[in-house]
Amino acid sequence: MPTPKHPIYNLQFALLCLSSFLFSASFNMLIPELPAYLSSMGGAEYKGYIIGLFTITAGIARPFSGKLTDKIGRVPVMAVGSLVCVICGFLYPLLTTVAGFLWLRLFHGFSTGFKPTATAAYVADIIPANRWGEAMGIHGLCFSTGLAIGPAIGSELTEQFSINAMFYCSSFIALLSIIILMNMKETLKKKEPFNFSMFKLNRSELIELRVLPGALITFLSYLSYGAILTVISDWGSHLGVANKGLFFMVFTVSSLLIRFLSGKLSDRIGRVKIIKSSLFLLVIAMVLIARANSPLALMLASAVYGIATGMLSPAITAWIVDLSHPDFRGKAIATMYIALEAGIGLGAFVAGALFVSDVAMIPLTFYVIGSFTMLALIYLQFIYRPSSKSI
Repeated sequence: MPTPKHPIYNLQFALLCLSSFLFSASFNMLIPELPAYLSSMGGAEYKGYIIGLFTITAGIARPFSGKLTDKIGRVPVMAVGSLVCVICGFLYPLLTTVAGFLWLRLFHGFSTGFKPTATAAYVADIIPANRWGEAMGIHGLCFSTGLAIGPAIGSELTEQFSINAMFYCSSFIALLSIIILMNMKETLKKKEPFNFSMFKLNRSELIELRVLPGALITFLSYLSYGAILTVISDWGSHLGVANKGLFFMVFTVSSLLIRFLSGKLSDRIGRVKIIKSSLFLLVIAMVLIARANSPLALMLASAVYGIATGMLSPAITAWIVDLSHPDFRGKAIATMYIALEAGIGLGAFVAGALFVSDVAMIPLTFYVIGSFTMLALIYLQFIYRPSSKSI
């Protein structure tokens, strides 16, 4: 029940969280089954493209989704993101060639290029500024829960029925996400009718300069996730971890447990203080991963990594909103996500370049990535000077 004392616990926010949960479960339930599916079509050598192509179009979409979020409204842009998932779920069973599959992965990336951008702006619109951290933590909890259970649902559907059944179920879940959005009120006060000229971007519309400090921290901190996606399975296998997904399960659970608390704490003691603490833990996690010599040690490192990212994500999103202008929240959030995806991509590239199938190079890989995270901490501690808008 909404009360004046707890303004974030209202129907609109609950609907938003439910929509995001369904959206994240929809696109992520495909991930564990796609490598084998691509191999069955004769495209085993293109497995690395499954995530890469998806990320490319997500990044390309960000400036456009940011502009549209600030022009035509938050709800339409969120709906477009979910609609892409609905369409893709029906197209996967039809495009059964390697080329068709890869083009579809490219198109599918537009989903995450649109919905999360508008969602974060919507949260900032309906939640008081002194509760943004708490709200981002709760929303992140719902989104991450979808990411966590989606793969399990997808694998079970594929095993019990067929991979096509899993694709169709993905579409249905995304459709439910859209139906929920239809019951939500638009929060953008100065809406403009859609015009194709809105897809023309000038240089000033690509990024929001006010949030560059937050974008820099986002970029440097998410290099670690790109490295983990690239080499952690090989490192786990080398150390004797039987289940390759165990590392991700441990860090996801530990991340979920800390999100709400850290977001709420950032409202009270400040975003930058929480971000500094999370970056310090992130450096520790990189060192622990590099020095892990057993499955238990690697799982401990995974838990520390999860706590670090669980603290970082809601605090840095709220900080981005703090730094932004109310009229350009969409562009600000898009800037953050561009930095995030660039960090993941470069982290994956660096890890791949250092690793080159030699497991002995993995510790060095994480030491190098950890040094980039340390740069982010040094920047916040000694170089960054907060403005009056920073908490």
